[in-house]
Amino acid sequence: MNQPAAQLRDLLASAESYAARRDWPRAIESYESFLKQRPGDAFAMVQLSYVHSLAGHYRAARDYALRAAALRPTDSKVLPELIARLRTFNEGDAFHDCLARLPPLSRVEIPLLLAFAAQLSYLNEQERAIAFLDEAKSADPDYPPTLLSRSQVLTYLGRFDEAEEDLRRVLARAPEIAQTYWLVSRLRKQTSASNHVDAIRRQLARPGRNPDETALLANALHKELDDLGDYEGAWEALEQSNRAKRSRLSYRAEDSRALVDGLIGLPLPPRGPSFQSFDSERTPIFIVGMHRSGTTLLEQLLDGHSQVRGVGELYDFTSQMRYATDHHCRGVIDATVVERARGIDFGAVGAGYLKGMQWRLGDERCFTDKLPSNFLNAGFICRALPQAKLLHMVRDPVETCFSNLRELFSDANPYSYDQGELADFYRQYRRLMAHWHQACPGRILDVDYAELTREPEAVVRRVAGFCGLAYEPAMLELQQRSRGVATASAVQVRSKVTALERPKWAPYESKLGPLIGALEVV
Repeated sequence: MNQPAAQLRDLLASAESYAARRDWPRAIESYESFLKQRPGDAFAMVQLSYVHSLAGHYRAARDYALRAAALRPTDSKVLPELIARLRTFNEGDAFHDCLARLPPLSRVEIPLLLAFAAQLSYLNEQERAIAFLDEAKSADPDYPPTLLSRSQVLTYLGRFDEAEEDLRRVLARAPEIAQTYWLVSRLRKQTSASNHVDAIRRQLARPGRNPDETALLANALHKELDDLGDYEGAWEALEQSNRAKRSRLSYRAEDSRALVDGLIGLPLPPRGPSFQSFDSERTPIFIVGMHRSGTTLLEQLLDGHSQVRGVGELYDFTSQMRYATDHHCRGVIDATVVERARGIDFGAVGAGYLKGMQWRLGDERCFTDKLPSNFLNAGFICRALPQAKLLHMVRDPVETCFSNLRELFSDANPYSYDQGELADFYRQYRRLMAHWHQACPGRILDVDYAELTREPEAVVRRVAGFCGLAYEPAMLELQQRSRGVATASAVQVRSKVTALERPKWAPYESKLGPLIGALEVV
């Protein structure tokens, strides 16, 4: 007999209480008890997906998300969480099924429009995302969350003037929102006649700012003062931003060193027979390296080839490694994935990856997967996908690290806000790439960023040849690209390839002693 409604509410409340206390086993037990009484409850399934993820159980978390999707829920309280779950697992078919079942966009509530737009943007479907945001703006032209989201997607699409106009509307309506200043500071080079320096300083002085807001505002101030040539003030702002961001992140350099030790010590056998197969003539081109090393530029150049589809920064390979090891980790990889990788079927990993990529692709025989931190997965990629090409973007250590130091990332790069931690991470990255070159000879091509900017045609010809492609002049025509670019380089990469005469870190050389000194041993 089904339990009374009051008992079911109590059971759900208990599950939520256990989850809030991070008692994952009891939270799972309570949600599952609730689900036995309400077997068709999509909300409970979505919550179980979250809790299993937090407990590290990848397969159960994915299974509950797919079970919830199979119920085809329409509840506006369930759908936003469900589609976020499906995107987390890169379940494109189930996600797009939810999308297809929406009523006409004019009848969809603004919060749901924004939720779908955010997930579409994460999937790098920027053109579809902007349609949802255009509808939301039509319903309420001055709603700040819509305008902020829309300006971000417009930036990815290279529509910078429209993006700036949306941000101006936010500044007029809600000048206290920190993210607005960070977004607008990046759209163009600020000038003495047109900048936001005074407004940002007023906002930084507001009492009660949390670390995330301080990080955004101070980073925006750094960018604008750097544009104006006030390098002393810009450095002070950068230090303030990085202190605020680092204060809320958990990171230990010894964990990164141990992770690289584990990868180097892992015996990876050649790819053997798989219990499943997926026939595909596609050639994946993985572009890896440190963030801010030029990976976006290289992807855009390759995307100009008639036989290459650029699909952006993807966690699809990581999803397959998580599934194979049944472990839901933060970031691209962790020590548990490395340890469990000893017993997995890499052929199944490769087959699952290619199958999951199908919905993104057209007729091109090659596609790029540009997630810089896939350098951690390079050995696994070589085993799982024998046809894959790996391009490793190499840039001057100080230029790379300084560019990381002055960029606000998500929580995925916690090492990048302290000079010592950043230099140490860079050393581990170089150590691991040297190992992959030795362990996988001939599978990885180093592409030098400085050479690429000085002699783009020569380098692109070499890259194309490595990938089994004939060089095409259109590869150098960056101004002709219209595909969305959802990276920190979204503005810079729209212009032609140019070599800087003076590195951007040069005005800050006296401040970068700890970083430069630590990198001299690389």
